[in-house]
Amino acid sequence: MRLQVIGGGKMGEALLGGLLDDGWATADQFHVVEPDGDRRAVLAEALPGISVGGSAMAGVDTLVAVKPHVVADVCAGLAALGVPRVLSIAAGVTTAAMESVLGDGVPVVRVMPNTPSLVGQGAAAVAGGRAATPTDLDWAAGILGAVGEVVVVDDEALIDAVTGLSGSGPAYVFLLAEALMAAGIAEGLPADVAVTLTEQTLLGAATLLKASDDPPSTLRENVTSKGGTTAAGLAVFEAAGFRDLVADVVAAAAARSRELGS
Repeated sequence: MRLQVIGGGKMGEALLGGLLDDGWATADQFHVVEPDGDRRAVLAEALPGISVGGSAMAGVDTLVAVKPHVVADVCAGLAALGVPRVLSIAAGVTTAAMESVLGDGVPVVRVMPNTPSLVGQGAAAVAGGRAATPTDLDWAAGILGAVGEVVVVDDEALIDAVTGLSGSGPAYVFLLAEALMAAGIAEGLPADVAVTLTEQTLLGAATLLKASDDPPSTLRENVTSKGGTTAAGLAVFEAAGFRDLVADVVAAAAARSRELGS
């Protein structure tokens, strides 16, 4: 086996699907540990050829994709199995906390992904523990790179800021989408029209931002004529302290990540 995934939830399934599509490994090189029998059946059907079971294997690189409160128990089991290295996507659980259970010398890499990984458009950041080498970081980045963009941060403490920005960020965008749809309907648009226009506007703006060499400020200025409709809308944002509000939102999520880690 080349990789085992502890936890067969949506994120674990998305990563496996991406790795298979990317050719990172073949189906027979993956093992998934999932305690729920019904979920195991779903995984076996969705990802034919992979090994799915209720127990972890010894001596296999491991991706931990479980809820934060069970990470310590999972790591204790992995320590007994002598796994060579561990990659964790559990929010708020530090590499030091995992190392204390796994034992000295086991490379641990922590990553904060986000839910667009489910459609191959994720944003993730990885940070290594004390025993992690550049090779281990490349290994982790290769796994997350199968479902989106990956950056490496030198200081693990920055993972909290990553959590506040990109980890929680999709929810901020979804809230904006909800508000835009509701506003369009309030202005008289049929619901289906408001939904279509909102979805495509957000997709188009994000695609343009990604494809352009210009910063977002320039792209904003390009669509804002003096005294025009966009300027009128943006003036409301500015009057409401939109930038400060976004800063507070990201800071609150980052602070909560730090609390969970402590």
